[in-house]
Amino acid sequence: MKNQSSIFKKAHEALISNKIEDKIELTNELYNGYTDSLTKQSLKCDSKVIDIPVPGRPEKPELVDIKKLSRRRTGTEEGVLSLLHAIAHIEFNAINLALDAIYRFRDMPIKYYQDWLKVAKEEAYHFSLINTHLKERGKQYGDYSAHNGLWKMAVKTSYSSLVRMALVPRLLEARGLDVTPHIIEKLERSGEVRSVEILKIIVNDEVGHVLIGNYWYNYLCEREKVDPIKTFESLLLEHAPGFIRKPFSYDLRRKAGFSEEEIEALETFV
Repeated sequence: MKNQSSIFKKAHEALISNKIEDKIELTNELYNGYTDSLTKQSLKCDSKVIDIPVPGRPEKPELVDIKKLSRRRTGTEEGVLSLLHAIAHIEFNAINLALDAIYRFRDMPIKYYQDWLKVAKEEAYHFSLINTHLKERGKQYGDYSAHNGLWKMAVKTSYSSLVRMALVPRLLEARGLDVTPHIIEKLERSGEVRSVEILKIIVNDEVGHVLIGNYWYNYLCEREKVDPIKTFESLLLEHAPGFIRKPFSYDLRRKAGFSEEEIEALETFV
């Protein structure tokens, strides 16, 4: 039997892999090899968690300040391709974020690792869908510039699993639930049938990812005996002031585990 204690080593290997194909293959191997056979004993590991200021990524895309990125207009072919590339970049970063959630935080129940293995696998699938679609249209991941905001948040939250759950799935990914339906509507008007099909797959899965984040955020708040809403507000002010903004997709947020009290609180964050 495979030495299951190597799950952290394997997650790190996938996390620092620079080649797209290798990262996806390693992520799938991680899911297939560990999801159904984890035990408390197998999660024991003596190796030290190290900081990862830059995760494994290909040389391209060039990372620039977000203000330097051009507006993506869905009324033109180039605008649609640029938008799809931006989504591919989000999904690629999401693979690394899920892998880091496994690698970095080692004091969690077995279900936590099973959940994030599932997220990592689905993010890899999402990226592959988008990148394949780009290639079919003469482009690929790396052909446009991108920004590094997602991983910057990973670095900011590396000191605490509670903070990570608050500010990655509950903040960044939940923002995707708010904006993706509007993107789908625009692409539908532009006749982007396959793009719409892919985004519907992604947003459906992302509801589940945010639900996982919500579950573990509330678990950690209960474990640390802190108020979830007040703690979230405090973390927003500290790490992401001004990030919360309308529109909100209330229905998707409810499906993703946000309580009515939390949804009402969103209005006070704007």
